[in-house]
Amino acid sequence: MRVCILGSGLTALTLAKALVNQNIFVDLISSNKNYKINLSRTIGISKSNFNYFNRNIINLEKISWKLKKIEIYTEKNKNEKILNFENSTQLFSTIKNHELYEVLSKNLSKNKYFKKIKSKNKLTNLEKYNLIVNTEYNNIFTKKYFSKKIEKAYNSSAYTTVINHEKISNEIAVQIFTKIGPLAFLPLSKNKTSIVYSIYNSKNIDRKKIIHLINQHNIKYKIKNIEKIENFELKSFNLRSYYHNNILAFGDLLHRIHPLAGQGFNMTIRDINLLTNIVKKKIDLGLPLDSSVNYEFDKNTKHKNYIFSNSIDLVQEFFNFERKFKNNFLTKSVKILGKNRSLNKLFTKVADEGINF
Repeated sequence: MRVCILGSGLTALTLAKALVNQNIFVDLISSNKNYKINLSRTIGISKSNFNYFNRNIINLEKISWKLKKIEIYTEKNKNEKILNFENSTQLFSTIKNHELYEVLSKNLSKNKYFKKIKSKNKLTNLEKYNLIVNTEYNNIFTKKYFSKKIEKAYNSSAYTTVINHEKISNEIAVQIFTKIGPLAFLPLSKNKTSIVYSIYNSKNIDRKKIIHLINQHNIKYKIKNIEKIENFELKSFNLRSYYHNNILAFGDLLHRIHPLAGQGFNMTIRDINLLTNIVKKKIDLGLPLDSSVNYEFDKNTKHKNYIFSNSIDLVQEFFNFERKFKNNFLTKSVKILGKNRSLNKLFTKVADEGINF
């Protein structure tokens, strides 16, 4: 069995590692010659996904930071939480994108089932592959088969950086819904914290303004310095067609969501779990890897991904509505709901495991 993965990002490497762990030959082909991993980006991985990653892909203990609580505030009242999610051992873990990328790259380079092939922007001679998984935005397959999507532009940009600060226990993530957008403080260690600030109606705000806003809303850190600030435009979308014959779209090419809940890569990990289980069952039964794999993946995950991504969009619109109309009635309602233990457990479970039905 031989699988081709098109792409060079975290999704491509993570899926490749999951497949080679099942003794499946994987060729990684990328048409992006100048791929660069963002040094300021951080991913949050839920507890169940973290455990799955450790068991089935690669151990993350050395490069991760475990968090036990998430506290949510509004700009009007930074002294009183409107929502609070916690776990005595681990709620989720944070990892720097580039560190995970390096660990996966180094491990795969030594694996006999893995091969990285340089492409000259021509994806030809792919008939030998049983299955082709496409994670790239700009190649012939994406343009031909995977361009139709349900898309939404947020008219916002996300600004990311890392702050270096004096040591604290730093086991609590904080999200503040400010009047210009949600701001997240995501601990990476005792003295480093990742920042993700999604700002409405913003394009290329200068570094001084971002630093001012971070300091303005900082509620617990004694900041020493702030690293390079990077930004990207915010959009959400769901692809209409997940596959064409034996070619499967995957990762951010399938679904992209607002970063306020930190669920983008978690959705991809769940997809990897499902896809590799389908592949394993086919192999165990002596069946070929062909378009039937893609059909089963589509049937089992498309509706769940659509519902989950729209629920994240609903949260974003919920607080955006309150921001526009300058009314805190909705926040007060959320605060009351958050105190309900059953609802709080349900929200935590969905954030950890996704939608299962």
